[in-house]
Amino acid sequence: MEKIQKFFRIGEVMENSHLSRQVIHHYTQLDLIRETKRTAAGHRLYDEAVFARLERIKMLKAEGKTLLEIRKILNGATLHV
Repeated sequence: MEKIQKFFRIGEVMENSHLSRQVIHHYTQLDLIRETKRTAAGHRLYDEAVFARLERIKMLKAEGKTLLEIRKILNGATLHV
């Protein structure tokens, strides 16, 4: 049986991740997270993978990584330190 994919509006992402709307928009603009699709009204929708990605971002920030470094890590680029 195929699993039905659930999509989350930004308010649900905020509630589950404990991040503000501004932070989520900023992370989307920086390509740290990606919206999966949009509603007919233009609202961003995220799939459930966004929660694991946000947790990874929080962990990397706690390690002192910059958002640029985090983007490179998440996108598979190697860092030269």
